[in-house]
Amino acid sequence: MIREKPKPGQESVWDYPRPPRLEPSSKTVRVTFAGQLIAHSAKAYRVLETSHPPTWYIPNSDVQMELLEATRKSSICEWKGAATYWTLRIANQIAQNCAWSYESPNASFAPIKGYLAFYPSVLQCFVDDEEVKAQPGDFYGGWITSDLVGPFKGAPGTWGW
Repeated sequence: MIREKPKPGQESVWDYPRPPRLEPSSKTVRVTFAGQLIAHSAKAYRVLETSHPPTWYIPNSDVQMELLEATRKSSICEWKGAATYWTLRIANQIAQNCAWSYESPNASFAPIKGYLAFYPSVLQCFVDDEEVKAQPGDFYGGWITSDLVGPFKGAPGTWGW
């Protein structure tokens, strides 16, 4: 693995901490699906963790919650706690388990209680009008923007980093 050197105005995911840090952002984030706006917020949080692009959490008050329903899928994060997954339905289009939230997060992640994170591999996600790329492997649901450099963990062969 060769670490990319950030240019002015860029961040290296290798400078992010472990354990991860929760950080409020003033950037505007937007999520769409099938041409419909699902979420739009300037009150999102980023979770920053070594080797991963940020995962963005959007307050449910800025999400079209009537389009989402909780599913039976669940997972556990050693830092954040138990995750609830959400399926999006618009007419006859479905995005299964395309979002997740922490309804009872661990204390250090309490500010994102009920906030939703979305997979950019399934939905169209934007930060300040830049469409993001999905983190390889999709495990962490990270959002890659032009102001980030890696390499990014997640692709085959990177799990041992």
